[in-house]
Amino acid sequence: MKLLLDIKDSKALSLLEVLKGLSYVKAELLTPTKARFLKGLKDAVEQVNLHKQGKIKLKSARQLLDEL
Repeated sequence: MKLLLDIKDSKALSLLEVLKGLSYVKAELLTPTKARFLKGLKDAVEQVNLHKQGKIKLKSARQLLDEL
């Protein structure tokens, strides 16, 4: 199982050290770029799920290209 935590910077390093001390946990820091990518991916998946539920209407590929 993978778990993504959002922790205050001032507390993150101490928690990371605790997690690294557990033999069954593989802990690593995300770069700001990877964190932004994962946030964007999470938002995209949420939008797709809302679209599937009929709660929002997504733009077509043509509409997205027309914006460019």
